[in-house]
Amino acid sequence: MAELIFTDDRTHPGLDDFRDLSTADRRPDRPGGRGLVIAEGTVVVGRLLASRYPVRALLGVERRIRELEDDLAALAVPAYVTSAETMADVVGFHLNRGVLAVADRPSPPGVAEVVDRAEVLAVLEGVGDHENLGALFRNAAALGVDGVLLGPGCSDPLYRRSVRVSMGHVLRVPFATFDSWPGGLAVLRDHGFRVAALTPRPDSVPLRGLRSKVPGPIALMLGAEGPGLSEEAIAAADLAVRVEMVSGVDSLNVATAAAVAFHEVTTA
Repeated sequence: MAELIFTDDRTHPGLDDFRDLSTADRRPDRPGGRGLVIAEGTVVVGRLLASRYPVRALLGVERRIRELEDDLAALAVPAYVTSAETMADVVGFHLNRGVLAVADRPSPPGVAEVVDRAEVLAVLEGVGDHENLGALFRNAAALGVDGVLLGPGCSDPLYRRSVRVSMGHVLRVPFATFDSWPGGLAVLRDHGFRVAALTPRPDSVPLRGLRSKVPGPIALMLGAEGPGLSEEAIAAADLAVRVEMVSGVDSLNVATAAAVAFHEVTTA
């Protein structure tokens, strides 16, 4: 059972992992920082506690910590219980969700390991917005996508905002980063995948009915807001597909487009 530690001392050394999260050069979840995974709110914290990520500690008001007692029953980690005022003082901002948890990052899987266990994958290029990335992971979890592969220009899926927007599902959907791009896509073909690049360009084929053309393992490749996929990425794909839209609308938000595409290939 987690050890409940009651304190109103903002200088308590046990709270150092949570300190000053709003200060850019001290945020432990920033790339190049301490690399901690940070979960906010009882739902996301609960998913962190159930994940493979080694939890270090919790910090929250008593009511929120008590809501997690069942999740904490098998974990020998400290849970610091304090007031909302002290918590805000430590974190650097008022946290409406009332509880945080921090965890270490395990060694990430390689691309081949993620591909080997999958039938449907998302491949991303240039998705640098943390909220879009978090929403995309949430969509992937909801619609049965087996993993996410990250190309150049993508933000860190374990960045605090991405974890929050994904509702913690980034902690359960496997992901890996390509070492080379777009040459790294070769590992997909080695495993029998076809790669479909989503692009609104007119020579692409409609997404609807894609499964009749690609019935086997498939990877859906999506690009950044605005520029979309690079020409190199599209050229490296097996085919280009588009979400059909009414005249006068040229594109969708990348997480929305991903949800439409995921639904098409996983429910067909």
